[in-house]
Amino acid sequence: MCSSNIEGKNITPVSEFHLLGLLEVPELQPVLFGLFLSMYLVTVLGNLFIMLAIGCDSHLHTPMYFFLYSLTLADICFITTVPNLILDIQIHSRVISVISYVGCLVQMSIYIIFGTMDDMLLTVMAYDRFVAICHPLHYPLIMNTRVCVLLIFLSLLVSILNSQLHNLFALQFNNFKDVELSNFFCDPSHVFNLICSDTFSKNVVKYIAGIIFGFFPISGIILSYYKIISSILKIPSSDSKFKAFSTCGSHLSVVCLFYGTSISVYLSSGISQSPRSVLVASVIYTVVNPMLNPFIYSLRNRDIKCSLRRIQRRKIHLSF
Repeated sequence: MCSSNIEGKNITPVSEFHLLGLLEVPELQPVLFGLFLSMYLVTVLGNLFIMLAIGCDSHLHTPMYFFLYSLTLADICFITTVPNLILDIQIHSRVISVISYVGCLVQMSIYIIFGTMDDMLLTVMAYDRFVAICHPLHYPLIMNTRVCVLLIFLSLLVSILNSQLHNLFALQFNNFKDVELSNFFCDPSHVFNLICSDTFSKNVVKYIAGIIFGFFPISGIILSYYKIISSILKIPSSDSKFKAFSTCGSHLSVVCLFYGTSISVYLSSGISQSPRSVLVASVIYTVVNPMLNPFIYSLRNRDIKCSLRRIQRRKIHLSF
């Protein structure tokens, strides 16, 4: 048991958590159900279409699209918390679900692994664009199949290590200040806030994870794009400049969306005391972000659009 001087709150050993709903207004439940079901289906189908386009088109069997394929797969796995939200909205439950302590750790692991995987893959994709634009003649040699597979493996390894770091810290405690989480899934930051531990220990874990899995990847992306922009500005032809920028446009849009929503979630959980603000930020990060990625890559990427048209024409020919 913890000492009794922690903010004067009751400290309880718990075996389960209560995940609170989005809204307590019953009239809005049908609207929320339709909204989140539509967003979930669009996310899954959109990412599957991207994977289908890359897998079926030999023109897209390149390192850049190999990493994009992995990113879309990670996005599909990342939104596995949403079906539970949809189910509980349908049954008009204020408390979305009662989840066991072990189940909460599993949910945390999935969230951290695939969230970190997105983070690492965006960094790898920035490096890929850096090599393609700044060292085009050496690109096939540097980004060979073995290197691409190794980069994916390292991204997955780092993601698992991040998950284990959080789980090992959480497993040291089974006493919590409360059992209610103001979210629709076990967000690590919310669980850590309820842990019966001194603030220093929690901050150490938070800052170590933030530096290793946040600061370093962002620094890598910024450095890559600094080199990319410097190289593009040296190109004399305007058409060549536009072509070089167009190969980075989709990735840069996804990077801004990913880190913009990540920062908003971090700030809302750390600064805002309103549960509704925290929930809105979490929904944007876990649902809206993966949903928009396929639109960005399909609308802004000419290769993906051409591949989808070829697949459509092939289906039309087969039907006749």
